Order: sequence, then C-alpha cells, then structure tokens
Amino acid sequence: MTAAAATPCPDAWIDALGQAVLLFGSAGGAPTVLRVNAAAARLWGVPQERAAGRPLLEVVRRHTLEALAERGGELELEMAGRTLRCTATRAGAGEPGALIVEDVTEHRRREAELREAAAVLSHEFRTPVTGLRGVLEALEYDLPPELARKFVGQGLQEVERLGRLVEDLAVGFRPTRARTLPLAEAFARAGRLLAPEVTARGATLCFGDDHLVRADPDKLLQVLLNLVENALRYGPPASAVEVVTAGRGAWVEVAVLDHGPALEGTGSLFRAHTRGPGAGGQGSGMGLYIVRSIVEGWGGQVWAERRGERNAFCFTLPGGGHRE
Repeated sequence: MTAAAATPCPDAWIDALGQAVLLFGSAGGAPTVLRVNAAAARLWGVPQERAAGRPLLEVVRRHTLEALAERGGELELEMAGRTLRCTATRAGAGEPGALIVEDVTEHRRREAELREAAAVLSHEFRTPVTGLRGVLEALEYDLPPELARKFVGQGLQEVERLGRLVEDLAVGFRPTRARTLPLAEAFARAGRLLAPEVTARGATLCFGDDHLVRADPDKLLQVLLNLVENALRYGPPASAVEVVTAGRGAWVEVAVLDHGPALEGTGSLFRAHTRGPGAGGQGSGMGLYIVRSIVEGWGGQVWAERRGERNAFCFTLPGGGHRE
C-alpha cells in the first residue's frame, strides 16, 4: 500500500457522524449542495456523488429546509413519523453553509414520558400528604393512648409511602455509578429491606444463583424492590416469591416469580400509571414504569410472561465477566 493510499480523506470524519450533514454554497442564487455525508445520503435517499452540484431543494425536497438554510437557525420537523431537529448556518464570505439534521424522536418520547411520570407522581403525593395532615390534626387533641398509637401508626404508614414515591421519582435522575458486583450483594440488601413486608404477609422469599453483573447498585436494588413488592402485593397471601437467575451470553436474566392469577395485556404493564386488571389497594401504577426506565438505561430488556402456574417479571442486565 502506498503512502498516498493510506492517507485518509481530509473530511472523512464527516461520514462517521450520526447526524445528517449537508454542506452548501450560495453564490447569489438558490443554495447548491457541495457535499453530503453518509447519514444525509441515507436520510434523503440520494447517493453522495449525485448530490453534489444539485440545488439544495432537489435533495431535501422541503421548502422549509431550503428556507432554513437561507436564513440560518433551528427548527423541529416531523417527517415519516420521526422528529428531526434541524440546524442551519448560512453560507457567506467564501465559507460553505451547513444543514445538520438529527433524529430526536426517542429523546422527545422519553421527555414526554418523564413529564407524564412527574405529573402522575405529583398527583400521588397528595394522598399521603392529606393523610399526614389528618393524623397531625388529630394528635393535637388529648387522645387516649391506644387511639393516639393508632394515629401514629397510620402516620408512619403514610410517611413510608411518601418515602417510596420520593425514591421512585428520584432514582431515574441520579447519575449512574455502575460497578461490577455479585448479584448476591443486591439480593442481600433487598432481602433485609423486604423482610418486614414478607413477614407481615406470611410469605416466603428466596433468591437464585449468584452472577457477576455490571450495574448501579442502588438502581439495581430499586428494580428488585419494585418487582418483589409487586409480587408480594398482588400474589395470593402467604405464598412463595422466587427470584431466579440465568446467564444469557453477555447478559444475566433475573426473573421474579409469583403465584398470582395469569395476567392479560402484559405489554402495557410497563407504561406510566398503568396497573394490571383487577389490581386493588393503593398504587401509583409507576413501579413497573420505573423498572423499565432503569433497565433500558443500562441497555437491558424488561418483560412479563406466564411460566407454568406462575407470573414472571423479568429483566436483563450486563454480565460482569468471570470471577478471578
């Protein structure tokens, strides 16, 4: 290979960009395409060699983008079900202009879901706050000790619920502090925190085989707490909840199994403020949405299925390699 052949094109980096980039010139007339990168060629379906020298409008086929290139600035455009953020700098003084288009569909979807989740949780805060106000107002009076203890117990329940809502709201916004850890470490933490509820319901809880995983320990704990609490609350009383694990190549699968009735429409359970058919008691419908947000944040998958006579709420997380 000659030295000339080994030398990369000076602007080859432009083809490595994820955004669609179109460079154009404007010599007193309509903008003319000088260069498009690979992403732009895919977006507009025009080969790079055919785009050069053509009027910009012929390539982008939208007057709004031609006008944006001529005046500069930024706008968002809906095209074929996608949301595109378009930014343009004007050509002038011998310098080319640039039209940059980025697909922000997924980003906008997540923003909408977070706004929706915040609105739902804000609404859910009202119930425990109202309950606490009632308890405090009652305790202003000289009550018999037994009745006072009852009100204090109710207040503590409302504080616990309020704390969980705060945790659910905050966990998705914390910076990720991923590290390699044994699943047994997360299982031990979850077991300690869940012990009072397991005992109160007369249930049993057991955890499966250990694996090394790569995750934020606090976010992994939140996923386990939400899934196991979901199984305890909606499974039959005094039943067994089992957390099983399995290696799946570079990933580890964790499944929380309960003996509840078969669920319908499991695909919708992980949406914001969605609860299963027949779900009773108090609940924001946010627990499984929080689980999905965390799991997808580390690149995993989350789903629910029926395994024999049990419901299985499953998620995957990156494996942490082998023990030394």
